[in-house]
Amino acid sequence: MKVTFWGAAQAVTGSMHVIQAGNETHLLECGLLQGHRREAFETNNHLPFAASSIRSVVLSHAHLDHSGNMPTLVKNGFSGRIHATPATAELCQYMLADSAHIQERDAAFIEKRNSRRKALSLEDRNTPVPPLYTVADAENTISRFEACGCHVKKRIGGGLSIEFSNAGHILGSAFVLLEGAQNRRSVKILFSGDLGRPGVPILRNPDPAPEADYLILESTYGDRLHKPLEGVQEKLRRLVSKTIARGGHVIVPAFAVGRAQQLVLILHRLVEKNLLPDIPIFVDSPLAINVTDVFRHHPEEFNSEAAKFIDKGLDPFGFRRLRYLRKPSESKTLNDLRIPFIVISASGMCEGGRILHHLRNGIEDPRNLILITGFQAANTLGRRLIEHHSEVKIFGEPMRVRAEVAALNALSGHADQQDLVKWVRPIARKLKRVFLVHGEPEAQNVLASVLKEQLQLDVICPSRGESFGLD
Repeated sequence: MKVTFWGAAQAVTGSMHVIQAGNETHLLECGLLQGHRREAFETNNHLPFAASSIRSVVLSHAHLDHSGNMPTLVKNGFSGRIHATPATAELCQYMLADSAHIQERDAAFIEKRNSRRKALSLEDRNTPVPPLYTVADAENTISRFEACGCHVKKRIGGGLSIEFSNAGHILGSAFVLLEGAQNRRSVKILFSGDLGRPGVPILRNPDPAPEADYLILESTYGDRLHKPLEGVQEKLRRLVSKTIARGGHVIVPAFAVGRAQQLVLILHRLVEKNLLPDIPIFVDSPLAINVTDVFRHHPEEFNSEAAKFIDKGLDPFGFRRLRYLRKPSESKTLNDLRIPFIVISASGMCEGGRILHHLRNGIEDPRNLILITGFQAANTLGRRLIEHHSEVKIFGEPMRVRAEVAALNALSGHADQQDLVKWVRPIARKLKRVFLVHGEPEAQNVLASVLKEQLQLDVICPSRGESFGLD
């Protein structure tokens, strides 16, 4: 057996790892690289292997940095099955179509703007980036999904089997144990996917790690510890109240899967306790609306706190002040709204979607607050905002950052360094090697040192394209 790391190798986005078992090749994840538009397009558009050579895809969860380039794989000749949990398969139905729609719409928006400039004989150096794939490509991809529940061993070909367990990262997220044969003996590879943080709103805690020979481990927050969850609600209340007092808008980029629902639930609690002024709250994302419906379909994944709403006959994701906006015309109406309000919109790293329009309209007003609520990968607009750049580009246009920018990091859906070490510790003595992925070099190097020192593990941070034999 052999593993080759083609994505999220010393980086956070674009998760993609090839497993060769016998005469067959399988793919762990097929995610979008996110960052500089032109560079990301070139990498995403040119797969490092023949798509037709892949027997199957094993998908840990629905976030686009793990699932978002599967339509490119299908468009280029992949004809196998995509194995995922039922909730992940249902989420991808909406997420991949939405990704395609946003790519098509953003390309059309920039093309239209460039046409207006050319009519005025103005030079524009911002060449439009074409969509990677179409809505039709996304629909063709959905037909290839094959759902598999947790704790069920499933053969996927080439003598390889998989078994999903709850990862607690987002709805439907799983880590996966792959088992194959090498030299007439069993070889077990544990892939963490994105491991969740214990105690976060809505979801159950991650399952314990099963024993394995090799571990492919995420390292997003391998160099830090999260702040306690207990202070999240109070910090959110304080930031929102301060912004409302100065007559501003609260603009919240949020991942449509997981983070948007967590924020709605926390705001629901604050409203119930009369801890927020009476202002409108909007979720402006058709994808987040569809995803919230998927959450309602899977209450079996809820923790006891979220289940209490269900037991009382209440909707955790609906209350009087909250409005979900689906139509573009509804979204545009917010541009003219002069009263304070909160808007939660995707994408979470500010790389596409309606959040870009809200930022374009609100980033230069010092009364407003831009509230970052999740990890921001290198070279994304979200990262530049959280690094407090004085000027950023939105749709290629330079804009001054005059709005307040704050972060609500404690809501992270990723395990921190302590969580990761605690999860690995019970299986450490059986592991031959650990491969760190889905982390920036600094985070990986720190986590690698900790795992070596505390658990005496052999740890490698593979580069893109690097291969390793597994025996």
